[in-house]
Amino acid sequence: VQLQASGGGLVQTGESLRLSCDASSLLFSVRAMGWYRQAPGKERELVARFSSGGITDYSDSVRGRFTISRDNAKNSAYLQMNSLKPEDTAVYYCNAQDPFEPSHYYWGQGTLVTVSS
Repeated sequence: VQLQASGGGLVQTGESLRLSCDASSLLFSVRAMGWYRQAPGKERELVARFSSGGITDYSDSVRGRFTISRDNAKNSAYLQMNSLKPEDTAVYYCNAQDPFEPSHYYWGQGTLVTVSS
């Protein structure tokens, strides 16, 4: 496993969680990273991402509640999730773009976020 996602758990509606994605095992500095999620019975969807140029992008469903950030020195990314809703329940995955092969992405194993009503 080249990306380690962590920080998931069980919370109640309105609470917060902070997810971490550790890409320190990759042998290059990551610039484009993102968070995706997959709820039961649904396809994986984008949550938030950094482009290689540093531009952030959020899905409409999380904009204003979630914040993606990064620590270049640690080759890591984070997802601060506030005001969580039951519909945010999903397995959250992080990915990182290979700068030498832009069509290739490394993925983490996923971390489960469950929001109870």
